[in-house]
Amino acid sequence: MEGIATMKRLNDKVAIVTGSSSGFGRAIATSFAAEGAKIVCSDIRREANPEGFENDLRIPTDEVIRNAGGEAVFVACDVTKSDDVKALFKAAVDAFGKLDVMVNNAGIYRGGKLFHEMTEEELDTCFNVNVRGTFLCSQEAVRQFLKQGRGGNIINIVSTAGLGGHPRQSVYNISKGAQANLTRCLAVEYGKDNIRVNGICPTYAKTALTRAFYEDKGFDAMFVESIPLKRWGEAKDVSDLALFLASDESGYIHGDLIKLDGGEQLCRYSV
Repeated sequence: MEGIATMKRLNDKVAIVTGSSSGFGRAIATSFAAEGAKIVCSDIRREANPEGFENDLRIPTDEVIRNAGGEAVFVACDVTKSDDVKALFKAAVDAFGKLDVMVNNAGIYRGGKLFHEMTEEELDTCFNVNVRGTFLCSQEAVRQFLKQGRGGNIINIVSTAGLGGHPRQSVYNISKGAQANLTRCLAVEYGKDNIRVNGICPTYAKTALTRAFYEDKGFDAMFVESIPLKRWGEAKDVSDLALFLASDESGYIHGDLIKLDGGEQLCRYSV
């Protein structure tokens, strides 16, 4: 985050990043701040997941940003709760006076079973966080953007799971499929208001949520072999693309679901 004062790609923009304490959200929040954005960090807990791969996990994301000379606040929020989401947006506008970018990164994974073994609880968990959370936060973002009258930008962290079928994670895939289609619907409805909406679709990347897979040598070898680029995704891969989508450089990209998968979707899956 060196040179934060001179980097201007997101100069003076205000961004909310959900799920910002760890993983993709932490990488996105810090990269946005390094490019001049003011960040509203949001998560259920301020503390980072200790299973993550990031440096300085003992330091909360908002504090990392401020230590580097950026501007950031933390607002606790459960994205499945409407009152929490409304309070998050009020806090963001109270702190920085406006909103320019909404990053719907908060998400949850359930898998490891065949379809007939999945439970209703696992289905509800995935839909509540991945779909309802994105729905509620996007709704409040659109309301704020329309109120401001200057457009805005919504970036949804979806998954390659939202683009096709994978074995043993049906409840996750169908929730991500719904999130992907929500991205398209918002783009169709609000493009005329200069509200851009796009989705990023990563494959497995090195975060706290995937550490068990990464440390399973059998899975690691199988996964790397299935990826044409022969490596895991990194949180930085996601934050770099999110930064581009949040900037004016991507001003004519709208309603897209961008694969970030090292070529994974060129391959086929079987049970």
